Amino acid sequence: MRAVVQRCSAAKVTIEVGGAEVATGSLDKGLLVYLGVGRDDGESDSAYLADKIANLRIFMDQDEKMNLSALDLGLGALVVSQFTLYADARKGRRPSYSDAAGNEAAQTLYEEFCYKLKGLGLPVSKGRFGSIMRVSYVNEGPITILLDSKKRF
Repeated sequence: MRAVVQRCSAAKVTIEVGGAEVATGSLDKGLLVYLGVGRDDGESDSAYLADKIANLRIFMDQDEKMNLSALDLGLGALVVSQFTLYADARKGRRPSYSDAAGNEAAQTLYEEFCYKLKGLGLPVSKGRFGSIMRVSYVNEGPITILLDSKKRF
């Protein structure tokens, strides 16, 4: 399982429904998490990443040092599914997504990940799995962290 985690002061996900833009999730301050599920991922991967992200110390303390987590500050997360985190563009011009999980397995683990984040105490807002989404956000810092449950990077 892979995640791109961004510290944000605002984030919103919308989809188009009947020609109108509809918000599916939003966040005032906290973490924007793009989540990709690999074909070999399981529940232990979602548990590992949920714990890592909830406790990731990327928010400033009173001394302007990144010593606080979203959990410490009572902030939430906006989680957006993104299978393209498993894109392999090493050959040719069209990325391969053969390492990404299929829709059913990916959605199950995406929901499991969100459930685990909530269980740790983070309010969770979501995009709509499998939809074309528009994501707008203000990245604070900018802070962007890449995580992989298999620790490949």
